[in-house]
Amino acid sequence: MNWRILLAFIAILIVTGTIFYSQYLARKIAKEEKQKVEQWVEAIKYVSISPLEADTKLASLIIIQNKSIPIIETDGNDIPTGRSANLDSASIANDSNYLRRKVDKFRNIHNPFEWRDTKDTTQVNRYFYGDSKLLNEVRYYPIVQLCVVALFIVITLLSLQSSYRSVQNQVWAGMAKETAHQLGTPVSSLEGWVEMLKETSGNEKIVHELEKDVDRLRLVSDRFGKIGSTPHLEEVNLVTQIRSMVDYMRKRATGKINFSVNTKGKPDVIAKVSPPLFDWVIENLLKNSLDAMEDKGNITVDIADEKDAVYIDVTDTGKGISKQNMTSVFKPGFTTKKRGWGLGLSLSRRIISMYHKGEIFVKHSELGKGTTFRIVLKK
Repeated sequence: MNWRILLAFIAILIVTGTIFYSQYLARKIAKEEKQKVEQWVEAIKYVSISPLEADTKLASLIIIQNKSIPIIETDGNDIPTGRSANLDSASIANDSNYLRRKVDKFRNIHNPFEWRDTKDTTQVNRYFYGDSKLLNEVRYYPIVQLCVVALFIVITLLSLQSSYRSVQNQVWAGMAKETAHQLGTPVSSLEGWVEMLKETSGNEKIVHELEKDVDRLRLVSDRFGKIGSTPHLEEVNLVTQIRSMVDYMRKRATGKINFSVNTKGKPDVIAKVSPPLFDWVIENLLKNSLDAMEDKGNITVDIADEKDAVYIDVTDTGKGISKQNMTSVFKPGFTTKKRGWGLGLSLSRRIISMYHKGEIFVKHSELGKGTTFRIVLKK
């Protein structure tokens, strides 16, 4: 059995047992308090009837010993007579309606005791009483305990989740840095071979293409190397940055895919980003858009420079995202493609949220019509 389930089961047993036991104690105390109130009322009767002080000593002692149960005496019309026990004397003196409110409250808790004078049957007194502090504490203790246990469980789960995320982030960072390290050696070797090819005439076209691919590998290595480290953010023109990445993806797409970048007439939109990492995010979004379309359609990037933030919307006319997958697209390993690791969008969210303190989310998606991803870079 999972240890978390076992702990939860034990906690439930403890709380349940405490609730049942405390309710048993509450019923027992309530029964004893009812008997004490009944004795108190009888003592009041005896003191009122007996003229001899010697005969009323025991009754007076019973009256004095009640120091916990609140009691109010009323007439036959439930109007307080002024006699009461264990209530706030200051409130009685300063608030004329205090006792009446207490009578209404006590009436909903217990049935009152009634005393009718044997000599004058028209004279009726009722005695309303409430619960002592001890009874209330015993009765509500399980609720307090349950809240404390629930709070403890929530804090424990949050701590475990935070610890899990921390470990997960360390694993991600370690994998990324190791990948960058492993790529470094073959990339350096390829750069050497390219330099050797340059010395031989007739290889200019091949060398040019090889240089682009080697630069691409160096860029990928640089991106992975920055994962887990605090990136250097610099002010860049997002229009230029995004157009460059769109042009790169346009060359690798079919001629039936139309790319466009809308800036609302602004040639420059300045924001602080890490250029290699930000390019990676845009590349991932554009690749997802391309994968969502069957070799034809439109991909539009809208850049809006607002007062509080820069909004970047990447919209495609692809197959869209189903509602059940909407909340899973950014989870590591999630993919609807036959090939791929499902890490692109997960890394994109980490880059935007952790390193740029921004947001990335699915703004809108409809099956068969397309999807819009939004990036928010706060100023």
